[in-house]
Amino acid sequence: MPRFLRIVLPAVVIVVWLVVASVGGPVFGKISGVATNDQTSFLPASADATKVQERSSAFRQASGAPAIVVLERDGGLRDGDRTAAEQLAATLGDRSDVQGVSPVIPSEDGDAVEIVATLTQDAETGDAVASIRADVEDALPAGLSGYVTGPAGFTADLTEAFAGIDGILLGVALAAVFVILVVVYRSPLLPVLVLGTATFALCASILVVYWLADAGIVTVNGQVQGILSILVIGAATDYALLYTARYREALRDHRTGWGATKAALRGAFEPIIASGGTVIVGVLCLLFSDLNSNKALGPVAAIGIAFSLLAALTLLPALLMAFRRAAFWPLRPAYGSAHRVLTGPDARGIWARVGRLVARRTRTVWVVCTVALLAMGAGIVGLRADGVPQSDLVIGSSQARDGQDVLADHFPGGSGSPAQVVGPERDLDRLVAAIRSVDGVDGVVAAAKDSPSGTTPVGTTTKADTAARGPVADPTVSDGDVLLEATLTAPADSERAEQTVRDLRTAVERVSPDALVGGVTATALDTNDTGIRDRTVIIPIVLVVILLILMLLLRSVVAPLVLIGSVIVSFVAALGVGALVFDHVLHLPGADPSVPLFSFVFLVALGVDYNIFLMTRVREEALRHGPREGVLRGLGATGGVITSAGIVLAATFAALGVIPILFLVQIAFIVAFGVLLDTIVVRSLLVPAVVYDLGRRAWWPSRLSRATHHM
Repeated sequence: MPRFLRIVLPAVVIVVWLVVASVGGPVFGKISGVATNDQTSFLPASADATKVQERSSAFRQASGAPAIVVLERDGGLRDGDRTAAEQLAATLGDRSDVQGVSPVIPSEDGDAVEIVATLTQDAETGDAVASIRADVEDALPAGLSGYVTGPAGFTADLTEAFAGIDGILLGVALAAVFVILVVVYRSPLLPVLVLGTATFALCASILVVYWLADAGIVTVNGQVQGILSILVIGAATDYALLYTARYREALRDHRTGWGATKAALRGAFEPIIASGGTVIVGVLCLLFSDLNSNKALGPVAAIGIAFSLLAALTLLPALLMAFRRAAFWPLRPAYGSAHRVLTGPDARGIWARVGRLVARRTRTVWVVCTVALLAMGAGIVGLRADGVPQSDLVIGSSQARDGQDVLADHFPGGSGSPAQVVGPERDLDRLVAAIRSVDGVDGVVAAAKDSPSGTTPVGTTTKADTAARGPVADPTVSDGDVLLEATLTAPADSERAEQTVRDLRTAVERVSPDALVGGVTATALDTNDTGIRDRTVIIPIVLVVILLILMLLLRSVVAPLVLIGSVIVSFVAALGVGALVFDHVLHLPGADPSVPLFSFVFLVALGVDYNIFLMTRVREEALRHGPREGVLRGLGATGGVITSAGIVLAATFAALGVIPILFLVQIAFIVAFGVLLDTIVVRSLLVPAVVYDLGRRAWWPSRLSRATHHM
């Protein structure tokens, strides 16, 4: 290629990426604007809670989430407290983001009052609740405590917890990776080039995801947003390190940067594409999910990995070709200098010693590793991953959680978050009777557009039903159906409330098979049930798909089975240790059903990543030196870079722990710990020992399994 093009081509690549980054960078702060944390929007259209949510606007004026204000004084409310509550209700009623306010509802014990302020449909929940909390604080007499809770309160607390996901999370991840790269490579420039590559890949990913979310093609929430940032930074850095290792080797054999770049791309292209492709296919298996939140992560993560691949194979080669040996200063690889001795008595370094251990104690190594991993996995029997209450999603302080506790002390726990039943008007009386017969239901009202309170009493009512009653109106009828609201005695996000909803569904189905039960509790219940179903279906699909990819890549049946088995054992170990830490160290309340699913998808896909890096090099060396010698040479050649990549990826996922969201903290620990297991134990000891023990049989039925001499 002419010298002119050798200069212009890398420059054009760098300029194109600079343009992409300049457009995508400003979108970082905008993606939160197209994200939603509304749990109902993540449910499949077939879920009862979704159907009720879609139909609820037909029975009452469209509105936003209810914010429940509860005021409490130990020893009983005073006259001034009630006056302050009335004034607060009037203040809330004058707000432009509040659609309606209930009368002040006193508790039977006289220690608290409740006000339900329903937000407008277009209100920004987080901002509205923050402002309402300020109004409550200003209205409180000395000694009177006030809280804003309910669906709006919990959404606001969740939004606040996710507030650091754009800046803090990315800053912590980049800082951690930078420190690791400086320590490992002892170069001030190389970490900047690698992290620049990863950051540009993230800018491009965020830009495309923002466009898709803004167009309504994908659904993005805080969890998806956080995982995308971490996944891209970690994966792009991993691929960049693999290319960098090949480029550094090539600089010893090639005088020019162009020659070294061509050689490095030849050596790194196949394993990087194979690894990235495996991760892409793995995360796309999430499209089989029924939960829209899980389903959305599939294409979003695939976009991130695709841009990570593209950046590592275009931008980084261009940058390294521009800086050439200076990128590795002060430890520049000199042209013509000797390569490291990988095996034999002259080999030095930790990976030479590990290789000698594998060769000398082959069976002992893989048996001990397997037993140790299975022992770690024993903790999985204590894993509680069937859902957690909404009040436990935020780690640390939560006014909504504190307010719900106060609400449950003085009112029916489900006040402000009723179960909703849509059923035929002709069966109204029978439906009301069936609902009242369920243990855990405090009372029932019907939605009525003509009522100032939005509801009207039906049948015999309790004080909880009548407290907010205005003039009696007829229930609103839509397509022959009515909407009934059942106040539950238990908090809406409790296990008792979920059981009540299950009982409600059974009871109303006996009256009318077409009746539907929705609401806050039903949404959580349907989400958990769907999440468990997704976990059961998707995990086997991921395993089969990745196994087939490995068979095509390695041209073998046995080696892929070994690799899949190793990452399964590693995943079980990580999940088992995670369960022990969550229960006995962090004392967490449980886990969402998606935690094991997401952990599995990432650990299997990323764990196979490192095995692909290793085994493609082992196969390359085995073709020249024989299967067993190939294992030792592949281990020696890739040990340092894969370990560095694993530590980097573990650090980036661990950064998710800075966001005080239960789901992300648990994902952070399981994936980070699992990646370290894959890097230090599985890829360094277990897989090399098993493949070394199998010898040529590991490559059956390829030609390598039948060869009797070096190829």
